[in-house]
Amino acid sequence: MSGETFKIDFETSIGPWLGRTVKMVDYHLQEAFDRHGLDMTKEQMVILKKLHEQDGINQNELASLTYRDKSSLARLISKMESKKYIRRVQSKEDKRNNEIFITEEGLKILAETRPVIQEVIDVMEQGINKEDKALIINTLKKVQNNFNLKSI
Repeated sequence: MSGETFKIDFETSIGPWLGRTVKMVDYHLQEAFDRHGLDMTKEQMVILKKLHEQDGINQNELASLTYRDKSSLARLISKMESKKYIRRVQSKEDKRNNEIFITEEGLKILAETRPVIQEVIDVMEQGINKEDKALIINTLKKVQNNFNLKSI
């Protein structure tokens, strides 16, 4: 085994391309939020979007839906509470759980992010036709499905 070389062709593997692209999107989205004076991160925006779709969701369900571990979500929720974007309420059914609600301030900042997000999407999709976009989305769905079918 010591004589074997570590060979993975990173130029033809989906993972590195996906990773670099996600980092670029994250960077440009944060830069756009900052440029527009929005006190927001992508992670906070994702939480607000989920709450806008499903307000009052259980904190554990929210962790699962956003692929976050419970402790990192708890820190994120505390930060968002301090900004008055959300409020945490102890569940009536199970006192160990919290339900998370979006506030008026959260709805306001979420609405302010929409045109900024669209601006980043427009740059990202520039020069990509509908057929290529559909192919990319289809391929990414296959990758996600591969992870859902198999535990690593």
